Amino acid sequence: MFDAWMRTKIDPPLDKIGEALSRSGLGANQITWVGFFGGMLVIPALATESYYLAMTAIAFNRLCDGLDGAVARKQGITDLGGYLDITLDFIFYSAVVFGFALAMPQENGVAAAFLIFSFMGTGASFLSFAIVAAKKKISTDIRGKKSIYYLGGLTEGTETIILFLALCIWPEKFVLMAWIFGALCWLTTVFRIHAALDLFDD
Repeated sequence: MFDAWMRTKIDPPLDKIGEALSRSGLGANQITWVGFFGGMLVIPALATESYYLAMTAIAFNRLCDGLDGAVARKQGITDLGGYLDITLDFIFYSAVVFGFALAMPQENGVAAAFLIFSFMGTGASFLSFAIVAAKKKISTDIRGKKSIYYLGGLTEGTETIILFLALCIWPEKFVLMAWIFGALCWLTTVFRIHAALDLFDD
């Protein structure tokens, strides 16, 4: 919901840093991988209830996610870069939820399973829409220049990261926030299916 607005705020400073990184010879995909492996430290951090360390891993992953796009805009956007960006993002999102499940399996397990279940709805509806949009040569740059079509919704990247940081601050509220956010994810999925029915009705 807020991703398009957020892009206008974060892209200018990210582009400046991205230009410097590009001049240094660092590639966008290298940044993507560094961000992914750094971000995956969130699992042991959350499993041991080291929430400030988990927040650091989340922030590092998201910073790299912004920088790889900035570098790609300088060096040229590639299909492989887009593929890695989306694939590793979805794995990372699920990793955060998995970490909270490991921290308190009895208390968080069912809510964590529901949230990952909800991520499957948003992820599948997002990627399927992008595939058909590419086939029909439909594009948009409302969320910046991307390698695939980005369809919005109530729960986009910005909202997801706010959720993760809030969960690290108030881990005792995990169950409540997971159920609420999961429900919003399903509203997003319904919205995307409705958009597909309108746009792709042959």
